[in-house]
Amino acid sequence: MKYKADSPDAYIDLLPKERQAPMQKLRQTIKDALPIGFEEVISYNMIGFVVPHSIYPDGYHCNTELPLPFINIASQKNFIALYHSAMYADPVLHDWFINEYPKHVKTKLDMGKSCVRFKKPETIPYDLIQELCSKITPSEWIALYEKAIKKK
Repeated sequence: MKYKADSPDAYIDLLPKERQAPMQKLRQTIKDALPIGFEEVISYNMIGFVVPHSIYPDGYHCNTELPLPFINIASQKNFIALYHSAMYADPVLHDWFINEYPKHVKTKLDMGKSCVRFKKPETIPYDLIQELCSKITPSEWIALYEKAIKKK
């Protein structure tokens, strides 16, 4: 589902009541865990955490006017989604998350290339997400992005 909001707070205010608290907790978990340098924005009609142009002037290769995306969270029709770009770009991080997930959640992992879907908000592993978010600094993400994703 797409929510047209101009700020993360406005995005959460637009959500169904039962999604507001888990999305706010997920947002706060990410904000508290991310290393200094990432910036919270609305990106692709979702709450996003990006490397701003002030740190990485090149921006996102698909549209250089946009800052470099790192993490997005969204309330979709049937689930809450966490999109983590570094899990797509770094097989070691991806495998670490897959191996750690069952230690935190009893339900099966529902994951695409960079998207983790939580059909039941009560199964969101906030502590695991906190650890995931603390693993990469903006400069490390830029280096990984340039190596694995950016087309030169």
